[in-house]
Amino acid sequence: MEEYIIILLRTLLLYAIIVLVFRLMGKREIGELSILDLVVYIMIAEIAVAAIEDIKTDLIPTILPIFILLLIQIGLAVLSLKSKKIRDLIDGKPTIIINKGKIDEKAMKSQRYNMDDLLLQLREKDVRNIADVEFAILETSGKLSVFEKEPNKSGITIPLIIDGVIQDASLKEIGKNHSWLTQELRKQGHIKIEKISFCSFQDGKFYIDYFEEK
Repeated sequence: MEEYIIILLRTLLLYAIIVLVFRLMGKREIGELSILDLVVYIMIAEIAVAAIEDIKTDLIPTILPIFILLLIQIGLAVLSLKSKKIRDLIDGKPTIIINKGKIDEKAMKSQRYNMDDLLLQLREKDVRNIADVEFAILETSGKLSVFEKEPNKSGITIPLIIDGVIQDASLKEIGKNHSWLTQELRKQGHIKIEKISFCSFQDGKFYIDYFEEK
């Protein structure tokens, strides 16, 4: 009987600790979890199971790795907020699979994403014909965002500056270069690119947001 009581108490304690740890890590939907998130969650689950099953071991050394993983996760989250390069390294980048109605086979191959995957996710979006798709973007979570062709529908948002850094791939996508971007921004009174938090280009118009002054 005593053994079962210990298991019960350990289970309740670890349940409370894991709920606290996940809350501190921040709220994210299951479908939005990155590979790093999944690895951390699986490791925490394995540690918790081992702590519950082996009642003879001291609980503190067993729980300690959970809090170490929490600190690692929070530390990486803080770094990713400050640097897009770290975000890309941790979470990866969204990939355009269909661009203006044309399938990008090279992009699919780079993501190990095959035609069956594409057709399956298009069916899940109730898209019956690939010809009806203007853009399809494979998000870092593995979800496919689909934008269908519609008359008078606005185009897709193109991020040109993120965290003060010009996005060369986005400029190439719209057939522009650094000189064009800096000139267009200067015309609107935006001189210091490094102070721009986010700049996008959609339907011939810029959206610009600056870093908050500290």
